[in-house]
Amino acid sequence: MSLQDIHETKLGDAVTPPVQFTLPPKLEAREPAEFRGMRRDAVRLMVMNRTEGSPIHTRFDALGDFLRAGDLLVVNDSRTLPALLRARDELCQEVEVRLAHRRADDLWDVLLLNGRAHIGRVGMRLTFGQGLRATILARRPDLPFLWRMKFETCCADLLNKIYRLGEPVRYTYVPDALPLDLYQTVYASQPGSVEMPSAGRPFTWELLLKLKKRGVGLASLSLHTGLSSTRDDAIDAIHPNYDEEFVVPAETARSVNETRERGGRIIAVGTTVVRALETAARADNSVSATRGWTRLHITPDYRLRVVDGLLTGLHEPQASHLDLLSAFVAPKRLQDAYQECIARGYLWHEFGDMNLIV
Repeated sequence: MSLQDIHETKLGDAVTPPVQFTLPPKLEAREPAEFRGMRRDAVRLMVMNRTEGSPIHTRFDALGDFLRAGDLLVVNDSRTLPALLRARDELCQEVEVRLAHRRADDLWDVLLLNGRAHIGRVGMRLTFGQGLRATILARRPDLPFLWRMKFETCCADLLNKIYRLGEPVRYTYVPDALPLDLYQTVYASQPGSVEMPSAGRPFTWELLLKLKKRGVGLASLSLHTGLSSTRDDAIDAIHPNYDEEFVVPAETARSVNETRERGGRIIAVGTTVVRALETAARADNSVSATRGWTRLHITPDYRLRVVDGLLTGLHEPQASHLDLLSAFVAPKRLQDAYQECIARGYLWHEFGDMNLIV
């Protein structure tokens, strides 16, 4: 399938999203809370009951007021890579390489761009600097906007060079390149995400300790996030989810199962955690230790098997995340709540405000 075919498919398969609203550009968070003179955990928080009642508006550091002793927070401990790399091809043309998915130590799926234009060809040789080179092997047959790229560097040195040469992936609402540390959660430990698992960004160690003292448990899994956008709206509309690598450790599976047996709630910190846990669910709705890849696309009619609540950011119009949120709360209630957030001046995207659904 060519990129033109992708556009034509989009035109023929348009679907009305479950939640519709217009996001004013002024509500796109352009910088992290720290640059706005606040702590990470001082961003705003909208709390929604899954079935009834009006939203409550508070601050993120009041999160404990809406959780119960015996609840379990499950976080994504994947660490963000500086996944935007600048290269030149053998014709000395500039190429922007956005890492998408790691397939082996030296093998990645990548997006190749010149501005917003998709480029690439089999056999293209790329030079990044500091002796780092790579070759484009083939298109992905199922996702033809992605290319399979092989680095010519051993695995241990490769990650070091990516950290030295790369910068965080960002979009137009973030005007300036920011330090990579600003794209990490405080508990990030497993390098692999090409965009920040941003639902956990507002947590501080002080807040996590307060929650622990209240009897709220904490468990972690890893889901290495892919790119949230191909830089082409038509392609994004028909590919809402790519396959993403995840690991649910045995200890986390055990904590989830024991929490549910005791009547506690499983609160996913981020849509990535929802997808990982629901993918790892057994027929009896328990969770097994699992390592693999998920393309699970959760829609409003999906019956959640494991997760009871969700802590997440505010998602832009047309985002596939809104499909997933609509499995927790009716689309009409979610749409009304988002309109209320707009009226109250909440901020969107990875550096914005938060939403708890329980």
